[in-house]
Amino acid sequence: MGMPDPIEAIKSRMEQMNMNQKDLAEIIGLTSRVSEIFYRKRRLSLSMIRKLNSSLNIPTEVLLQEY
Repeated sequence: MGMPDPIEAIKSRMEQMNMNQKDLAEIIGLTSRVSEIFYRKRRLSLSMIRKLNSSLNIPTEVLLQEY
């Protein structure tokens, strides 16, 4: 079994932590940026990956994958 999709991993962790898109926007930037990432129109930047790793404890190996 492979690693989970990065976007699905973020959504899953947000659900576990009772977070919404506004909460995530406070971590990685604008709410519109979160929407772009969720609709796969924008890639995760290295800065975003670092913030998601430290704030949501999602392994960097998961976040660095192609999607």
